[in-house]
Amino acid sequence: MINIGKYNTLKVSRVVDFGVYLDAGKGVEILLPGKYVTKPLEPGDEIEVFVYTDSEDRLIATTEHPYVTVGEFAYLEVVDVNRVGAFLDWGLTAKNLLVPFREQKATMRKGGRYLIYCYLDHTTYRIAATSKFHKYVGNVPTDVHSGQPVDCLVIGTEELGYKVIVNNLFYGMIYYNETYTELKPGDRLTALVKSVRRDGKIDLVAGDLSQNRTETLSERLVEYMKSNGGSMTVTDKTPAPVISDIFHCSKKDFKKAVGHLYKQHIISVTPEKISLND
Repeated sequence: MINIGKYNTLKVSRVVDFGVYLDAGKGVEILLPGKYVTKPLEPGDEIEVFVYTDSEDRLIATTEHPYVTVGEFAYLEVVDVNRVGAFLDWGLTAKNLLVPFREQKATMRKGGRYLIYCYLDHTTYRIAATSKFHKYVGNVPTDVHSGQPVDCLVIGTEELGYKVIVNNLFYGMIYYNETYTELKPGDRLTALVKSVRRDGKIDLVAGDLSQNRTETLSERLVEYMKSNGGSMTVTDKTPAPVISDIFHCSKKDFKKAVGHLYKQHIISVTPEKISLND
């Protein structure tokens, strides 16, 4: 079965002057135009391709990689607007991605960059996009757990943190006080699940969970002291912004790391400085 709007691994059925035909099953063949054939192919060879429909609704294959596939979210730029809708650059040379007017949350303008969801119209089998993306998020049971790495797309900011879409399925939040790199809409990153709330939304950390962060930061503190004569004047009395500037961490994590080193007898602590033990 062919997955339109996704990647498929298909066998070459025959080679022609203008490309190769790929076996889609049940007597159906899909053309991979010659300009996308990047290596010699023979009947029986397998190749991974992205399958979509061309302007005449014929199935076509390409070895290009679109910025978004069916079932995914992305920020894309409008390159044209006409009487049927807005057309987005999604990374394919031969075809842009249509957002029909009825699927535009607000009127799209040429040159604008918008958050969209890519879907397959099961009536026409055409790939399209919508900026009315909320109906595609959070409508399946949350199936992630604490400590699990997940893919995140930043879609905005709120009072407490960055709002993200997790695994193209759920809403999540990365809190400002738990990340020390500025994020912006359209950024993609891997984060770890901190907890799943009762409403199904997910709290995340853009990096390791607490214990891993403590151990990693402890190592950085030791290296910092080694490179500064075996001690430092940064202590738990130092203002949080100074700690953040030097170590890119919260004061809370700094104190945990210092406590971790102290319990292992690696450091000595006074009100004025922290020193490495011999």
